[in-house]
Amino acid sequence: MKPTPDSVTAANILLDMRDVARLLNCSERHVRRLADSRRMPRPIRLGALLRWSRPLLMDWVVDGCPPVEIPEQDRHVAVAGKAACDAK
Repeated sequence: MKPTPDSVTAANILLDMRDVARLLNCSERHVRRLADSRRMPRPIRLGALLRWSRPLLMDWVVDGCPPVEIPEQDRHVAVAGKAACDAK
Protein backbone atom coordinates (compact mmCIF):
# COMPACT_ATOMS: atom_id res chain seq x y z
CA MET A 1 0.00 0.00 0.00
CA LYS A 2 1.50 3.29 -1.10
CA PRO A 3 1.37 6.05 1.53
CA THR A 4 -0.88 8.97 0.76
CA PRO A 5 0.45 12.55 1.03
CA ASP A 6 -1.59 13.01 4.21
CA SER A 7 0.00 9.97 5.89
CA VAL A 8 3.58 10.94 4.97
CA THR A 9 4.88 13.40 7.52
CA ALA A 10 8.26 14.45 8.79
CA ALA A 11 7.47 12.52 11.98
CA ASN A 12 7.50 9.17 10.19
CA ILE A 13 10.17 9.90 7.57
CA LEU A 14 12.75 11.73 9.69
CA LEU A 15 14.11 10.11 12.84
CA ASP A 16 15.80 11.84 15.76
CA MET A 17 18.75 10.34 17.59
CA ARG A 18 16.55 8.55 20.11
CA ASP A 19 14.53 6.91 17.32
CA VAL A 20 17.71 5.86 15.49
CA ALA A 21 19.15 4.37 18.70
CA ARG A 22 15.93 2.37 19.19
CA LEU A 23 15.98 1.22 15.57
CA LEU A 24 19.60 0.04 15.88
CA ASN A 25 19.14 -1.27 19.43
CA CYS A 26 22.06 0.76 20.75
CA SER A 27 22.68 3.88 22.83
CA GLU A 28 22.32 7.44 21.59
CA ARG A 29 26.02 7.89 22.32
CA HIS A 30 26.85 5.01 19.98
CA VAL A 31 24.69 6.60 17.25
CA ARG A 32 26.67 9.83 17.73
CA ARG A 33 29.96 7.92 17.41
CA LEU A 34 28.79 6.16 14.25
CA ALA A 35 27.65 9.44 12.72
CA ASP A 36 30.81 11.32 13.72
CA SER A 37 33.03 8.59 12.26
CA ARG A 38 30.90 8.46 9.09
CA ARG A 39 30.20 4.79 9.54
CA MET A 40 26.47 5.37 9.05
CA PRO A 41 24.41 7.62 6.75
CA ARG A 42 24.89 11.29 7.55
CA PRO A 43 22.09 13.10 9.34
CA ILE A 44 20.12 15.97 7.87
CA ARG A 45 20.67 19.24 9.71
CA LEU A 46 17.59 21.32 10.44
CA GLY A 47 19.13 24.29 12.19
CA ALA A 48 20.60 22.78 15.35
CA LEU A 49 18.57 19.57 15.01
CA LEU A 50 19.88 16.32 13.54
CA ARG A 51 17.48 14.00 11.76
CA TRP A 52 18.02 10.82 9.75
CA SER A 53 16.00 9.65 6.78
CA ARG A 54 14.11 6.48 7.75
CA PRO A 55 14.22 5.02 4.20
CA LEU A 56 17.96 5.71 3.91
CA LEU A 57 18.66 4.11 7.30
CA MET A 58 16.50 1.09 6.50
CA ASP A 59 18.40 0.56 3.21
CA TRP A 60 21.69 0.85 5.11
CA VAL A 61 20.56 -1.77 7.65
CA VAL A 62 19.35 -4.13 4.91
CA ASP A 63 22.78 -3.78 3.23
CA GLY A 64 24.45 -4.94 6.46
CA CYS A 65 25.40 -1.52 7.90
CA PRO A 66 28.56 -0.99 5.82
CA PRO A 67 30.72 2.05 6.60
CA VAL A 68 29.46 4.92 4.49
CA GLU A 69 32.90 6.48 4.20
CA ILE A 70 36.33 5.34 5.34
CA PRO A 71 37.27 7.55 8.31
CA GLU A 72 40.32 9.76 7.77
CA GLN A 73 42.39 7.99 10.44
CA ASP A 74 41.75 4.62 8.71
CA ARG A 75 42.21 5.92 5.16
CA HIS A 76 46.02 5.72 5.25
CA VAL A 77 45.82 2.11 6.46
CA ALA A 78 43.51 1.17 3.58
CA VAL A 79 45.75 2.91 1.05
CA ALA A 80 48.92 1.37 2.54
CA GLY A 81 47.28 -2.06 2.53
CA LYS A 82 46.30 -1.70 -1.11
CA ALA A 83 49.81 -0.60 -2.05
CA ALA A 84 51.26 -3.61 -0.22
CA CYS A 85 48.91 -5.94 -2.09
CA ASP A 86 49.70 -4.29 -5.44
CA ALA A 87 53.45 -4.72 -4.84
CA LYS A 88 53.14 -8.53 -4.61
